Order: sequence, then C-alpha cells, then structure tokens
Amino acid sequence: MKAIDIIHNPFKNKGTAFTKEERKKLGLIGTLPSDVQTIEQQAKRVYDQYKIRPDGMQKRKFLMEVFNTNRTLFYYVLSHHIEELLPIVYDPVIAPAIEQYSEIFMLPQEAAFLSIDDTDEIEESLKNAADGRDIRLIVVTDAEGILGIGDWGANGVNISVGKLMIYTAAAGIDPSQVLPVSLDVGTNNETLLNDPLYLGLKHKRVTGEKYYDMVDKFVKSARKLFPEVYIHFEDFGRDNATKILDKYRNDIPVFNDDVQGTGIVCLAGVLGALEISGQKLTDQKFLTFGAGTAGMGIANLLFKELKLQGLSDEEARKHFYLVDKQGLLFEDTEGLTPEQKPFVRKRSEFENSEELTDLEAIIKAVKPSVMIGTSTTPGAFTEGAIKAMAANTERPIIFPISNPTKLIEAMPNDLLKWTDGRALIATGIPVQATEYKGVNYEIGQANNALIYPGVGLGVLAAKAKLVSDEMISAAAHSLGGLVDTTKPGAAVLPPVKQIHTFTQTVAKAVCETAIKQGLADDSVKDAEAAIRAIKWEAKY
Repeated sequence: MKAIDIIHNPFKNKGTAFTKEERKKLGLIGTLPSDVQTIEQQAKRVYDQYKIRPDGMQKRKFLMEVFNTNRTLFYYVLSHHIEELLPIVYDPVIAPAIEQYSEIFMLPQEAAFLSIDDTDEIEESLKNAADGRDIRLIVVTDAEGILGIGDWGANGVNISVGKLMIYTAAAGIDPSQVLPVSLDVGTNNETLLNDPLYLGLKHKRVTGEKYYDMVDKFVKSARKLFPEVYIHFEDFGRDNATKILDKYRNDIPVFNDDVQGTGIVCLAGVLGALEISGQKLTDQKFLTFGAGTAGMGIANLLFKELKLQGLSDEEARKHFYLVDKQGLLFEDTEGLTPEQKPFVRKRSEFENSEELTDLEAIIKAVKPSVMIGTSTTPGAFTEGAIKAMAANTERPIIFPISNPTKLIEAMPNDLLKWTDGRALIATGIPVQATEYKGVNYEIGQANNALIYPGVGLGVLAAKAKLVSDEMISAAAHSLGGLVDTTKPGAAVLPPVKQIHTFTQTVAKAVCETAIKQGLADDSVKDAEAAIRAIKWEAKY
C-alpha cells in the first residue's frame, strides 16, 4: 500500500505510534512528526481533547473522527473509559446522532447500504463494503423502530455502528471482522421525506412480499460471502422483528436484540431482584406495560424461563398481563399481534373488564409484583399507579426501561419515594445512585449492552450453528452472583463499569451451553480457550 493509503486506512493507521523502522519500511518518512508515541500517550491526548468538547453531540462527533482515523486507538480509549463513554457512543447520545445523521454525514464507517430499489446489487454491495475483510459479525437494521424515536430510515445505520462499537469495546470482537448494514426500504417519517439533505430513499416504506424477499436476499448473500457470519437484527418494527427472527433462527446463528437482548437483560434483572427479596420466580405476576417488540420479547423469555423451572404452558401463561395502548389486552381486543395473542386474558376474570384501560385501575385489579415498562410513554408510572402496586407486594419489582431519557416511564427517585424505599428498580438509561432515608440505592441499568456483547462472543467462540433458548437462558443466569445482594440498596444488575468482566462470564456460559447441546463446532471443546483464541485487544 502507498503511504497515503496506510495513513487513511483506520484498520492499519497507527498515527504517531509508527516506529522509525516502520516509517522507513512503509514509506512514511516525512509524513508524520518526528516523535514516536506510545498508544498510552496518544490515548491521553484523545481523552484530553474529548473532555474539552462542550456537549454530548460534540463529544460524539470528535470520537467518530478518531474512529474513522485510527480504529485501534479509538477502542483503546473507549475500553479504558467505557462507563463514561458508553452513553456518548451509544444511548442516549446516539438518538440525536441518528436524527441528524444526514446533516452531519462524514464517512460511512465501512457500512453496507442496501437499497430495496436495487436488490440485484445486494451481494455486490456487501462485498464492496467488506473490502476483503473476513466478516464474522453483522448488525443489520431497517430502522423502523429505532430506540424510542421510531422510523429513521437510512439514518438508522448509526444504530448498527454503535452496537458494533460496544461489541468490540466490551467483548473484544475484532473490529476488522464486523460490518454494519442498513436495509433501506424507504421511510414513513415525513420529516425525512421532505428533507432535501436526507440521504436515504425518498419514498414510503415497502412492505409485504417485496420487503421479505429483500431480507431473504440479504441473509443468503451474507451467508454466501461470509459463511461463519453471525447476524444481529436491530430495531426492526413490531410487525417484522419476531417474524424475521423465527424464519432464520432454526437454520443459522441469528439474534434479535429487541426481542431477545431486552428479554435477557430484564430476566437477569428480575432474577437479581428476587435474589435480594428472597422470592421465587414462579410466585410472580408480570405486567408488561408496552406490548410491542421489546415488551413481547421480555414476556416470551420470562415465559420460557418459567417453563424451564417446571411449569406447563398453561400454568406459565397465567402469570402474564399485557398492557398496550388499548389497556389490558383481552381475547376480543382489536388489533392483537400474533405475539400478543397467546398471553391475552379472558374478560370473565374481571368484573370491571371494560374499565381496565387505565394503568392504576389495571394494577389494582391485577396486583402485579413485577412491572416492566417498554411503552416510551414518559411519566406513565404515576404516583397513584406505583402506590397501588406497592400496596399489594412487599418488594415491587419495577423496571421503567424506555429510552432515551425523555421517554422513561418514571425516575428511580420517585419510585423509591412512592414505595418508601421498597422498590427494586432497573432503568433503560444510566442513572446515578439515589439516596433515600439514609440508604444509597444503586440503580441497575437494564441496558442490552450488558448482554449482547457476551452472547455474541460466546456464539463466535463456539462457532455455533444456532442460538438456542438454552444459550439465551444461560446468558441471563450468568449475571447472578456478580452483585452483593446483602448490601442495603444493592442493584439488581451489575454496573456497566464491570462490563469487561461479566461479558466474559456471559460468553463462557453461552459457549459452554452450545458445546453441551452439540451446537458448537466439533473443534471447540474448551469454552475459555475458544474465547481467548478469538478475543481482540486494542494494541499495536
């Protein structure tokens, strides 16, 4: 490669860390300042520059400049400051970064942009974006259901880029082996359609057979070009997410973060809460507030866990109550999705079924012990609703996990006040510890970043043929024991600052389960050795 190509290749560039010998060999003499720096010196300069940026978006823009220039240095900085930088490179700052993607577009970060108007070019597009790299992990989105902000079309590629950053920073997935993919099928976001700077297709979303044919062509092309690739589906709409996952999950290794990742972290959080309260999972009543993709993913995973603990299908389903925009969902509720129908209730169970459209009324009728919010309805967990829940259970488990911050159902300080400190809480956003009546309450973050990097590392280490329910359950259970539950105010989930440690724990559990189930490659016998063999480190 020419000197200029090396300097401008983020996978090969070392900047001022090129030694004198390397500069001579690669034709870089005279292209860099004289001093040869260590990666530690470079990282200090980057972090110092980062700190003087005034706000989240400016900080993120600066980090993206480093990302596009020197991938190793970027991950060195990110991994050493992950608790501080995670909200900048991912949620919540990624939300405005997605909304402004077309306006602040710089480089495509080696992403593959696939157009439904040119499906014959899908394989060529993937091949060009990979540029000869051995791709093992793809995060793909059609951006219909981005976080809590909805349909953002081609701008949504940023969610794929952000997820892959966490895969590498937390789990050590080789950044040269990952590929963010955007399925541009149009958008129903009128703001984008009327924006002359919008970079995606300027027509309404294509649905139906043509849409599914495109997804299928993408999957087949990806597996043809990259035979060992693990495909992570991200932020697909509620009508498509589970349908796509179910189509491929029994044939190839795939994962949907909204359906499975959110479910795993919430199951892990519930298990952590029950460890604090000393109660049993099979004794809980679950109220899912927001029965869309994430809400149904959570309900389904909890349901499967109850079955693993010995309950029949019928017994397990009795533990669930779904609340959506219509109120409590019944058999005759209009507009039920296929995922909702198995969990709906009979009106004969409630004398006042017609009145159960208000959360507080529903809580008084149902008496849930666990309530998980995925509604993106800010303030939905009102004082009256929470006090009604606390009146019927000693340690209410309450997870308002909608994000970004402006969409959360309730803040932890209010939940603690309304339950007199009895609530066991996890949120979808980072929240500082909260003091109440002299006790410092650590608030667990039900962030999928706690889970999906370890799952991916375990799947890739095992060279797994599929991602089974047992592997998913093992991931959730593996987080147990990482928090001192005897401490007053203990969190229900381990803190993000421990992400490097528990990512390895999750990966080991997933890989070992794949081996036990015969889903791992025949060459993989030792989970820890397999993980060590593929783990990448940010060093020159």
